[in-house]
Amino acid sequence: MIPSPFSYVRARSVDHALDLLVEHGDEGKLLCGGHSLLPLMKLRLANPATLIDIRTLPELHGIRSDGDRLHIGAATRHRDLELDAAVVRRAPLLARAAETIGDPQIRARGTIGGSIVHGDPAADLPAALLALDATVTLRGPRGTREVALEDFFLDFWQTAIAPDEVLTTVTVPSNEDVPVSFVKFHQRAQDWAIVGVAALGGASPRVALVNMAATPWRARAVEQALADGADIAEAAALADVGTAPSTDLRADATYRRHLARVITERALAQVV
Repeated sequence: MIPSPFSYVRARSVDHALDLLVEHGDEGKLLCGGHSLLPLMKLRLANPATLIDIRTLPELHGIRSDGDRLHIGAATRHRDLELDAAVVRRAPLLARAAETIGDPQIRARGTIGGSIVHGDPAADLPAALLALDATVTLRGPRGTREVALEDFFLDFWQTAIAPDEVLTTVTVPSNEDVPVSFVKFHQRAQDWAIVGVAALGGASPRVALVNMAATPWRARAVEQALADGADIAEAAALADVGTAPSTDLRADATYRRHLARVITERALAQVV
């Protein structure tokens, strides 16, 4: 549980961080909250030669409203998402998901950008953001680009961000006064979800699943069934359609499929 030797440098700005990424190439890694990267380094599954600390950059902090959207800095902590009045009012699903993450220590350190870039399908925030139709802003040497979150996740721990880019902002459409639900099944409060469900009500209900595929999964079959007039039980029975859940020490694929259907029905009962 001891990482390989590495050097450490604190970036002075996003532009400085980009310069450092170009300078160090594949040997450089960005560090913000560290809850994903540092455990991998301790297990020597990741061995960067240089850590580039971006956690204190003002450009990556803060939550601001812009018309019908919220713009959230990538270094914003889970705790801030849980408590920020604008998030609680205008994106309650995101606040609901944030308050279930790990424990208070993790929420006080982990960041929204780190959770997204890490690309772990067992993480809570990516599924909630997927249901919210969020987008991310990526900045690199070639300029700035926006990517819909649905196109951002490519495979297990693989995302569309380039090695020389920094995720700067997460943009979430406002969903004020829309019923939401975030339900997950886990063995202990601080554990990753065996299966989780993020559900958004309103005129066009949306559902996304945690830990049911190689990426966060949008349950389109459930959404279509609801749009076609199916009741909650009928729609929830389609929750695992198209998924590819894994088998591990906590649950096998068959059990995860069962959980997805059961938990989706519970979540829909709260929002539909």
